[in-house]
Amino acid sequence: MKFATRPADREGVGVVTSGSLEVRERALKALDRLPPFSPILNRLLASLAREDVSFAELASLIEKDTVLAGNILRLVNSALYSLPGTVSSVRHAVAILGLVKLRNVLLGMTISRLWRSVRTPPGWSTAQFNLHSVAVATLADLLVEVVPAPDAEGAFVAGLLHDMGKLLWAIALPEHYLAVWRALEQGHGDWLACEKELWGCDHAELSAAALERWKLPEPIRRAVRHHHAPELARGGELDLAHVVHAANLLAADMGYAMLPPGVVPHHTATLALEALGVGGELARLLERFRDEVAVLQGVLKQA
Repeated sequence: MKFATRPADREGVGVVTSGSLEVRERALKALDRLPPFSPILNRLLASLAREDVSFAELASLIEKDTVLAGNILRLVNSALYSLPGTVSSVRHAVAILGLVKLRNVLLGMTISRLWRSVRTPPGWSTAQFNLHSVAVATLADLLVEVVPAPDAEGAFVAGLLHDMGKLLWAIALPEHYLAVWRALEQGHGDWLACEKELWGCDHAELSAAALERWKLPEPIRRAVRHHHAPELARGGELDLAHVVHAANLLAADMGYAMLPPGVVPHHTATLALEALGVGGELARLLERFRDEVAVLQGVLKQA
């Protein structure tokens, strides 16, 4: 399947210069300011790198973290699953969720806790950032149910981490980040255009570089790197990047955007969704999205 290239897709994609590499390295050093990974997060990241991880291992780790354990039980006992009785065992909850869903939910919880613990500049909203990330992750995970994209098991993770470069900019170069924010408020282009003008590289590139340091699988890194220009991912062939691209635009269309108040997204998801052939499935997916994101939002606030 080939996808047409639109001029807007290439905005912000350019040649990386020595100056932009230096700025990127400064931003990547912000990874060192994040708190150490928990044992659960280390195991989850290892599972993404194709290492074996079992239900028993994860259940045992979850049981040692009372906050995570409580939220896993809360999720399983929510209206999302409509179970006939109350589940009180973490191991039973793990079996109900399944390994992929469990991994996704735990990643969302642990990553959101990680983000909340870092120092960010005035004007940065961790709550808004988390909600946008979870919305894109949830939409990407739903889209791969109807879109035959390769590496579909990585959709949630790619969506969850697609914008972490923005967080690294905010931590490492707060004045520059605020300059982008002000430029957006004044209507001077979009995120990528403003970042390229200031630094010569963008948050998508920075996000992918961070995921490489975390040793996440290449298909996830590729989807993150090209989530604003998916036609560059595999020469126009259908890729996970197309799904994350559409999910990102759709989340913004639905009000889950990482933008200053009153700023309208430059692009909508209409063309991206048409290219993916979602069609009549969209209404059903959006209904499920609203249910899932409402529950996850509540769980993440408690995580």
